[in-house]
Amino acid sequence: MRIDHELPEAFRSRRPVRILVVGAGGSGSAIALGLPYLHQAMRAWGHTHGVEVTVVDLDAVSRTNCVRQPFSVSDIGLNKAIVLVNRINLFWGLEWRAEAVPFAAKMLREYHDVKVDLLIGCVDTRVARKTIADALSAYGVRTTYWLDLGNNAASGQYVLGQPINAANRRKATRLRTVAELFPEIVDADAGEDELPSCSAIEALERQEPYINQTLAASALAMIARLFRYGRIAYHGGFYNAQTGRMTALPVDPAAWQKGRRRQRRAKQSA
Repeated sequence: MRIDHELPEAFRSRRPVRILVVGAGGSGSAIALGLPYLHQAMRAWGHTHGVEVTVVDLDAVSRTNCVRQPFSVSDIGLNKAIVLVNRINLFWGLEWRAEAVPFAAKMLREYHDVKVDLLIGCVDTRVARKTIADALSAYGVRTTYWLDLGNNAASGQYVLGQPINAANRRKATRLRTVAELFPEIVDADAGEDELPSCSAIEALERQEPYINQTLAASALAMIARLFRYGRIAYHGGFYNAQTGRMTALPVDPAAWQKGRRRQRRAKQSA
């Protein structure tokens, strides 16, 4: 039987949907460059204010970034978030924001003096994901959705979830987050994968081109359907560049419960 997740009524109001993008690297830049299309589409569908976006990233553009990310040699040394958002604002006539700082929990309360509705995490370490997960579940936080994107050399995933906080209570139909479905992704004690190489050739061997763009486009297409129709039957997907397959992650409370029981048994036997 098909089960749909329904958009909360608060998102149907006339105020803008406020989005915080954490990370402006491969996936973050692809998401940021795709969000203006979502903004324009929502306005065409009758949502007067569309979305308001803030992008945060402390990193500066390096020469290697110019191989698979939308930066040029003239950007080297400049902050990634500021470069991206300036270009977006100039082209689209927007007033989105960029912050050359690392993500911090206080951002979920301070930006625009109101809550962040959707946090899009585009980070590449377990420590960074755990920081986001902890911040979203902190006391008083009212962020409704967390969309996480992650990938390795030839595959990746995107998962939309509703962290347990002041906006989302414990209930069977709540979308489980990537941290709940795949707890190893926020296990800081498990160590980290290799960081991108300073060599362009080695960087391409460790991650093929277009993985980030494929995941970002698929994730934004899912969000667009949620905002347009008010419901979705899946809340993520897995992409494999070697096989060309994209597999959806269905909204399935029964599967969530089974996964939870498997995790408990694994902990007990460890």
